[in-house]
Amino acid sequence: MIVVVTGAARGIGFAITKKFAQNGDTVIACSRTEQTLKNSISRIKAEIPNTDIHSIALDISIEENADKLSDFVATIGAADILINNAGYFIPGSCFDDNERSLEKMMAGNLYSAFYVTRALLPAMLKKKCGHIFNMCSIASLKAYEGGGNYSVSKFALHGLTLNLRNELKDKGIKVTGVYPGAVLTDSWEGFDNQDNRIMVPDDIAELIFSAARLSPGATVEEIIVRPQKGDL
Repeated sequence: MIVVVTGAARGIGFAITKKFAQNGDTVIACSRTEQTLKNSISRIKAEIPNTDIHSIALDISIEENADKLSDFVATIGAADILINNAGYFIPGSCFDDNERSLEKMMAGNLYSAFYVTRALLPAMLKKKCGHIFNMCSIASLKAYEGGGNYSVSKFALHGLTLNLRNELKDKGIKVTGVYPGAVLTDSWEGFDNQDNRIMVPDDIAELIFSAARLSPGATVEEIIVRPQKGDL
């Protein structure tokens, strides 16, 4: 299968890229920073020889770049799986926003998924199959202190996911929303996780990989996963 992963250079995206690559799938990895992406892909190839990974560095919160990603994918084939994982977190509140964080995170967390999905969807519709995963968050479902505009952007991505599921269910295309709680990524840099208080990126990669392997007649609509001891 051809698997497209955005935000592939770090954290959950890196774990997802590695998981599908080691299974023998063709992976197209996209991230914003070229050198970081190259380093990450090199790590995977060094650990798992003969993997079929292609990479392209683009800021997909810009619509024209989503189209460039689509053109790049087309040189390899039609995407079977799209994992919209790109995004980032700026802490704060909705009413005290000095960094215009809402605009930034709406672009990074919502528009990137919208643009890339719209660019890659025609090829999926043509072959009447495909699977889209949107990396939402527990913050998509519940407001929390310090979440602020991040939560707003993730609520919006949740809404996009629900609408895509409704619009595409009769067209052979699966849509899954992924809603993790705290995962040990760059947002938790410096956190001491020796007692496994929060999850690790491989946990999310395993769940997505399993959901992608179901028969055509079955769809996991939502993957909600939290740390064993609950949210922080």
